[in-house]
Amino acid sequence: MPTYEYECTDCEHKFEQFQKMTDKPVTKCPKCKGKVKRLIGLGGGIIFKGPGFYTTEYRSENYKKREREEKEQITASNTSSSCSTCSAPPTTCSTCKK
Repeated sequence: MPTYEYECTDCEHKFEQFQKMTDKPVTKCPKCKGKVKRLIGLGGGIIFKGPGFYTTEYRSENYKKREREEKEQITASNTSSSCSTCSAPPTTCSTCKK
């Protein structure tokens, strides 16, 4: 349940009221019984600690499996590919200097 801040328009008394969101706003000051207005509060601060707050930590197992397979394919193609011109491995190609 949120805490709402109120201010009396007559005596300028500020107070907080812990109430449900569905409750009706407070209309009378507890000090002088004058009219009150609800203030816009900043709310509570949220602190994220520990694992579980990054989108990559919620990936499905299927997604992780495909990602591993793609990385393995890229690694395999970089080490086993050959130059399109001379068929030599790209690191040793003297013609293309790739």
